[in-house]
Amino acid sequence: MTSENDNSLSLKQLALLFIGFIFALLGYLNAVPDFKWLPSIGVIRAVDLHPTVLAAGLGISFLFISRFTRRPSDIAITCFNAVLVIIGFYALWSFNVEVTVVEEVGLFFFDEFHAWMTIIACVIILYFCWRIWGIPLATVGGLAMLYFFFGEHLPGIFGHAGMDFTQDTPAELWYNTGDGVMGNILAILINTVFPFIIMGAVLEGTGGGGSMIKLSFHAMRRFRGGPAHAAILASSLFGTISGSAVSNVVGTGVITIPMIKRRGFRPAFAGGVEATASTGGQIMPPIMGAAALVMADFISVDYLVIIIAAIVPALAYYASLFTTVIFESRSLGVETGKDEEIEPINMQDWINLILVVVPISIVVIALIAGFSAAGSAMIALTCLLFLSFLNPEMRKQPMKVVKSFAKGGITFGRLLMAISTVGIIIAVLGATGLPLEFAKVINSSAVNNLLIALIFASMAALVLGMGMPTLPAYLTIVIILGPSLTSLGLSDLTAHFFVFYFGVASAITPPVAMAAFAAASISGGGPIGTAVQATRIGIVIFAVPFLFAFNPVMLIVPEAGGEWSLSAFLYLIVRLAALIYMLATATSRFDHSRMQIWEVALRVLAGLALIHPDILISGSALAVSAGLVVAHHLIHSRLQRAS
Repeated sequence: MTSENDNSLSLKQLALLFIGFIFALLGYLNAVPDFKWLPSIGVIRAVDLHPTVLAAGLGISFLFISRFTRRPSDIAITCFNAVLVIIGFYALWSFNVEVTVVEEVGLFFFDEFHAWMTIIACVIILYFCWRIWGIPLATVGGLAMLYFFFGEHLPGIFGHAGMDFTQDTPAELWYNTGDGVMGNILAILINTVFPFIIMGAVLEGTGGGGSMIKLSFHAMRRFRGGPAHAAILASSLFGTISGSAVSNVVGTGVITIPMIKRRGFRPAFAGGVEATASTGGQIMPPIMGAAALVMADFISVDYLVIIIAAIVPALAYYASLFTTVIFESRSLGVETGKDEEIEPINMQDWINLILVVVPISIVVIALIAGFSAAGSAMIALTCLLFLSFLNPEMRKQPMKVVKSFAKGGITFGRLLMAISTVGIIIAVLGATGLPLEFAKVINSSAVNNLLIALIFASMAALVLGMGMPTLPAYLTIVIILGPSLTSLGLSDLTAHFFVFYFGVASAITPPVAMAAFAAASISGGGPIGTAVQATRIGIVIFAVPFLFAFNPVMLIVPEAGGEWSLSAFLYLIVRLAALIYMLATATSRFDHSRMQIWEVALRVLAGLALIHPDILISGSALAVSAGLVVAHHLIHSRLQRAS
């Protein structure tokens, strides 16, 4: 805890909210679509907008991490942070001036000053990324910079041709408007993702979340796993709004986890359910968090295509969570709860649900009508700002709406430090050509075997994604691994979806499972134990990417590759249902009765064989799966009659 006095703390909060509000307003106006009767206010010139946005991000990050107290150590660190921010502002001003000169004159020569300014600016970004997002992403960014300068000394294909310090350093890392810190990724984030982050913050702050949880508990009250099923339902809806597994766990877990424990589930299992449900919110359409929005721009497809492609995998994932909880409830003998355990629903809860349903519906309708993702979010956000006053709390305290709006700006400002670090990584990879060399390594080791390449890529994605937020994890992984997967025959959409899923899955994968650790802090279960339970419960998230990689018909859209047919799709759905049943019962070690180890092993093997695209293998696996279920039920019935 800091020893800040109330006055200094309130000043810090006010400053953060003020900057966040102005920042969010800039993002809102930049997203105004071009109606015939209302000319568009955006898009502001990139050379002006990008440094301005990053400067606001630095200012927000400075206020967020600094402690304004009278302790000498806090004063020293705050002064140090302030100096870094001032230098960062100068570097951003330099970007604006120099790039403007390049645009006007068409020629510019860098000198050592620009090179050193670039290095200092990148180190400042890495510092703030470390302070806000932790060690993993900042470490990868630092290693990328070291590779940029010293990678030429590495042996074999990982060595690059070398960089000219004076010219290449500023040209590739800082002043590069394509792949640099101020390049395309930042543009996508500002022009597409920012409005959704603001909308998510306003949705969270206007009262819809609490009512959604209450309604979920009522909808699931007749199930044995009641609160666990409610957590899955609420988190799937809440997670698609927040776009963050950890914030989703914190937002819903404080209510759901204690109720899951009271029903008779172990603390680690209760935390695992919440972690897996919250993590899945990022793959649940229509919003899916920031990564899916970036994916659409990255591979140049409509966001509506991403939404459609995500439907079947997301439903499969949540169906597997529901199924696993059912079998876990059976194994523990958990019964349905009593209605008096649940807080009654009132009319205001139904009204508050409008605050969630209407904006999300508007996004989908606007996308179908042809608006851009950002324009759709802006229209939905405008409606939400008015709808929020249906909640009497917002009418009594309208500043809550303003604060929620401002918090969207604060969230985006903090996210910019992670994305700027990813910008450094992308710039280095683009300058050195490492992804293409990496693709050669995978292709040569895989001997054109897609399965081996996918296994290698999935393991690398889980390792690279550990400890990172989903968006920077996805970007870092797909830049490195994407070319290798597409070179083996996957479409861009399928390759990106594959990497995206494992980037999301890293949040529940030990040893660094951020969503599971957040859930463990609420449930009281051990962090690693909770992560293991989360991996067990959410096992299908590791299988589904392989299923759609080998069977792109699962993603429905033509951009996924392959020919779509109704018969192939229906056959896939049957296999998918069998896969969910096999893995859910195997990980619970329970069907109608407790299973022996050999039966668990056979179910896992049969489930994995269902993924194979060859109809002979998958058909045989389907027959074996059916045989295992029938045999188990016959044995169970015989034992019951004997007793």
